[in-house]
Amino acid sequence: MTKKTVCLWMALLGLSTLAFAQGTADDYRRAYAVRGKYSSKMKYGDVQAHAMRGEHKFWYSCTGDSGQVFKEVDADQNTVTVLPGNPQPPRQRHWGGGPQRHWMEVPDEKDGTRRSPDGQTTIFHRDNDLWASTPNDTLGHQLTHDGDSAYYYSAWGSFSPDGRYYATVKIKPAPKRYVYYVESSPRGQLHPILHKQEYAKPGDSLNYRVPVIVEVATGRVVEPRTDLFRHQYHVSAPVWDKDGRTVTFEFNERGHKTFRVLELSAETGLVRTLIEETNDKYVNYGRQQRIDLEDGKHILWTSERDGRNHIYLYDRQRGRLVRQVTKGEFYVRDIQHIDEKQGVIYFSANGRSGLRESDRRKTVEDPYLIHYYRIGLDGKHLTCLTPEEGNHSVTYTHDMAYLIDTYSTITTPPVTVLRSGKDGQILRTLETADISDLKREGWKAPEVFVAKGRDGETDIWGIICRPSNFDPSRSYPVVEYIYSGPGDQYVPKSFRPWIWGMAELAELGFIVVQMDGMSTSFRTRQFEEVCYKNLRDSGFPDRMAWIRAAAQQYPYMDIDRVGIYGCSAGGQEALAALLFHGDFYKAGYAACGCHDNRMDKIWWNEQWMGYPVDESYVASSNVENAHLLERPLMLVVGELDDNVDPASTMQVVAALERAGKDFDLVVIPGAHHTMGEDFGDHKRYDFFVRHLLGLTPPKWSELK
Repeated sequence: MTKKTVCLWMALLGLSTLAFAQGTADDYRRAYAVRGKYSSKMKYGDVQAHAMRGEHKFWYSCTGDSGQVFKEVDADQNTVTVLPGNPQPPRQRHWGGGPQRHWMEVPDEKDGTRRSPDGQTTIFHRDNDLWASTPNDTLGHQLTHDGDSAYYYSAWGSFSPDGRYYATVKIKPAPKRYVYYVESSPRGQLHPILHKQEYAKPGDSLNYRVPVIVEVATGRVVEPRTDLFRHQYHVSAPVWDKDGRTVTFEFNERGHKTFRVLELSAETGLVRTLIEETNDKYVNYGRQQRIDLEDGKHILWTSERDGRNHIYLYDRQRGRLVRQVTKGEFYVRDIQHIDEKQGVIYFSANGRSGLRESDRRKTVEDPYLIHYYRIGLDGKHLTCLTPEEGNHSVTYTHDMAYLIDTYSTITTPPVTVLRSGKDGQILRTLETADISDLKREGWKAPEVFVAKGRDGETDIWGIICRPSNFDPSRSYPVVEYIYSGPGDQYVPKSFRPWIWGMAELAELGFIVVQMDGMSTSFRTRQFEEVCYKNLRDSGFPDRMAWIRAAAQQYPYMDIDRVGIYGCSAGGQEALAALLFHGDFYKAGYAACGCHDNRMDKIWWNEQWMGYPVDESYVASSNVENAHLLERPLMLVVGELDDNVDPASTMQVVAALERAGKDFDLVVIPGAHHTMGEDFGDHKRYDFFVRHLLGLTPPKWSELK
């Protein structure tokens, strides 16, 4: 090839690149415009219903041609009336007062007072003991005498119904850990501000709590043996039972392998077990619901013991199981109401069961979609009140006679109907979202895609987002948005005209995907427990199998150019993808990641990684494994992140520097827990355009 030919090819390449870069600038402008363009175009989509207590009426708001409209539904008359003005729902009662505590702060429970049922006695805390005052003794007299700074009485307690006893806890306080943040650029002053926040981490010592009952007239203290709640993560405050002779409290074992509902006798001080939940990995205590029935004899309890979350009925007097109320291949999400007179439970669950014959013929739907049910306390007559395919959200009347149901899928717009609370029969269709404007704008719904996971058998559900100017003849890099791990499932299931973070990135010339792999929630216990002592897994074997299956069906998906991004747990996982699966993931953007589970909040990490802290924490650490990095990485951190200690990101930085690795670091001054805010969004776009498209991004100033 002659020098002249080389120069000609270089010139043509330069012109081609320049033309493509210009197109990229247009893509950026379209990406920034997409959220307002799509989210403002849906009519009758934002339906929010509120039951009016004591009446068979609802009011709800929706978005119509003339803006927000307020309507009232009279279920008895089956009428809908447009309301004038801007009515407000009944105010929610606000509990507590004073400055709001940070969610990581553990209160010392020394503040506040409690008044007896007859209003004659007030209990308060003074000098580590309990004191009592009466109308004739306003200064108060000392009720207990053995409290000290190492083992003190909590002021947060309750009187027995007859006022004879006061139940509370004694607390052995643990040393507190604090995290410090420097606010480099505070508004209104030049010099930085140092912030201090309580923040317990895995392995830290915790307050030790012992329920006690104090006889108000004599000051006699009933303090039980701790055999059944010794190795504690937490012991709840005691609550008086209906008979006023016992209190009930809950014990969550350190390491979360045992959870007990316990009863303490005010007379004898004996503790007995009412319910015990055990698991060789962890009890999913955040999923459990306990409802003490009004008859004083039974407890409803939810448990994953058969592999899915179901409802169980216990005899509290005998402390034993009566029956499993719900069974089957669905996962109970929440108990809304119990009608003891009728013997009926209302609950929501993932999956459809108890369907009418006409609905049984339908194909299997997304197992994450939420439906609403009623069932007898005897475990019979399961009825699906919301059988239509979709993710349902329900509001009931006070007596459960009627309900308003709004349902949709990510590809089908919302429909809102009035239903019978007895059998779910639709009495009236109230609203159907109008997405004609969206379609005229060129909007396309994401595709729901299902492929087999690592075992070749389990369905993994996810979505595929394409750019609005999608051309199947082109080749597109793939970018995965990840937020994995237990605690939830993360792929959106309800209709969204604009999927935050994904739609914009797709407009730049990417296929953007999201899926729920193993280690996420609401399928089966086995599906989730992959995470145990193994958060580094993050469902990656399922994710890679899913993306490969999608690329096999859609050859325009270039799986030689796969990127990944996420925030928080997703930030940890985005970097883990590069460290442990760098042969598949070629570039990663990791924002505010909890990169070492020893550095993150105690309640999240001990739940899934276990206690005591062991080598599994090291194996899952991005800091310990930073030397494995061989792919482009952008780390992002908010300097005031009060969710994940910012030092977690900086320790990764230090480890990467020691290993001689190249990477990008973006620090957002004044930002808390964030994907990166506007500046970080732009840096994320630039990062993937540069490393997966091979282009030079336009300057940000050119796009303003």
